[in-house]
Amino acid sequence: MPTLDFKGKQFVYSHHLSVPFRELKVVADKSLPQEGKAASLYDNLIIHGDNLEVLKALLPTHAGKVDCIFIDPPYNTGNEGWCYNDNVRSPLMQEWLKKSANPVDKEDLERHDKWLCMMWPRLTLLKELLAETGSIWITLDDNEFHRLKILMDEILGEQNFVSTLIWQKKYSTKSDTKYFSEEHDFIAVYAKNIDKFELGGLERTDQQDANYKNPDNDPRGVWASDNLLRTESRDYAIYEVEAPNGMKHLPPKGSSWRFNKERMEQLIQDNRIWFGESGTNKPRLKRFLSEVRSSIPAQTIWKYIDVSHSDAAKKNLANMFSEVSIPFATPKPTQLIDRILTLINNEDAIVLDSFAGSGTTANAVLETNKRDNGNRKFILVECEGYADTLTAERVRRVINGYPFKGNQKQELLSEKVTWSVFEKKHAELLEKIAKIEAKHSKDFDKIKKELKDGVLTVTGERKVDEFAPGIGGSFTYCTLGEPIQIESLLTGEAMPSFDALARYVFYTATGQSLETVAKASADGFIGETDLFRIHLFYRPDSEWLRSNEAALNAGKVETIAKNNATKKRTIVFAVAKFMSQKDLTEKRIEFCQLPYAIHRIMGA
Repeated sequence: MPTLDFKGKQFVYSHHLSVPFRELKVVADKSLPQEGKAASLYDNLIIHGDNLEVLKALLPTHAGKVDCIFIDPPYNTGNEGWCYNDNVRSPLMQEWLKKSANPVDKEDLERHDKWLCMMWPRLTLLKELLAETGSIWITLDDNEFHRLKILMDEILGEQNFVSTLIWQKKYSTKSDTKYFSEEHDFIAVYAKNIDKFELGGLERTDQQDANYKNPDNDPRGVWASDNLLRTESRDYAIYEVEAPNGMKHLPPKGSSWRFNKERMEQLIQDNRIWFGESGTNKPRLKRFLSEVRSSIPAQTIWKYIDVSHSDAAKKNLANMFSEVSIPFATPKPTQLIDRILTLINNEDAIVLDSFAGSGTTANAVLETNKRDNGNRKFILVECEGYADTLTAERVRRVINGYPFKGNQKQELLSEKVTWSVFEKKHAELLEKIAKIEAKHSKDFDKIKKELKDGVLTVTGERKVDEFAPGIGGSFTYCTLGEPIQIESLLTGEAMPSFDALARYVFYTATGQSLETVAKASADGFIGETDLFRIHLFYRPDSEWLRSNEAALNAGKVETIAKNNATKKRTIVFAVAKFMSQKDLTEKRIEFCQLPYAIHRIMGA
């Protein structure tokens, strides 16, 4: 398979391995926990820190557990002012970056190399966090999308490519453009494992169902006719089809029927072939509404009338922060991410956004949960200083409501309607609008109807004088602690907490995440996999670690063996042991001395 070569690739290829693990530190006063509960790492998370280090910190708790990743990385237009410096331990790399422009600007001839160096280790860690059934959705434009595609083929595998989507982010034409008025972004969709990946569909619209009629009063209900021809000539499918009135039909030259003669006769006998009300039309297949899927596959072009656009997203954000200026020219609309959440079709999904920006992903998750009573969880990562004042603050306002004075608008219906369609179906459309008005009359002061540029829009408007209501929810705000340096057990400085070290040793020993650390017990058990039981004897206390109490002894071994009803292989982490390895081996116990054995397991 072709691969992409770029400056610095050999130095960043395995850089994610050298990124230190850090402990996630809960910041209680910036969190918004559930009523009556303390902020914890088991809630929705908003994490302030470099996303490369945060992704590494998430591995011990979330490796292989994230269902959906949505990221909106720098588009690398040259005007964004992003900086690249991942502290890669290569003198050549450091020398290159020392002499190179930072922030990355449009004049930087190596900006594409820097962008690729920045994305490689992050995508590698994101892959590790994805569940086997999970997927990743990445928005970009023409500046880097073609390079991203090759990068993703190499990291996730070409076979796991799902689709490239086109999102219509603008609704008007830029008259001052030189060549084409650019109005779309791309969304790359990849699965972790295409064989285990499933994608849901979208709800059928009334407009789609309106195409189903029942002109022949078929007892099976309404139906729509479908083409019976294929645009290629196959000998076995070229024959005369005789209508009930005796008229015979042949497929046009160069084409053939979709079914062989035997199958066609069965369909005619079953009244599934339609020859028109007069019986003289070319035959067509009847498809009954009762037999089609309740949902339809999403198309690869996502229009703004369905998932909104950048301008609406910007106005929505400005309404929420009317008292301050927002540093986002083109935030993503919540409807765009809601479409993704609908398609992944998992009401308990863990959704990760490691380029969180203004917090749209969390907003969308909360709104989608509110709509369908789902239990999705979000993890946002933001490195900039506004992680608290904008990213988290937006989520606080979505949850609790926010001061607002003015008119709030909500789109209730948006359908593409040509004049000819309106003439034929105006009664149906008016009935649909009437139902919408009746349903939402108490929610809005006014319901506005507009038919413009072939789009019928129904919008609810309400005047808010003081406060826009919230929709509920909770989250925990975190920062990154100091790197977990196992050598600190020797020095006594910056020692990790028990939970942090437990998750760390569990992940390094098994390659799997430990979401919940078992409560402290006499045998030091912290968690298990299908193959292993992991035990840890540790306290962040130098004096205790130097005592005999910290060592693995005969009493602890007997307790461990007694509690191992499944007879799994056992790995025990402790600073010392008072048992021979021969005795431990007989009981299927492997001893790993802290801090040294950690490095042996990790292969460092």
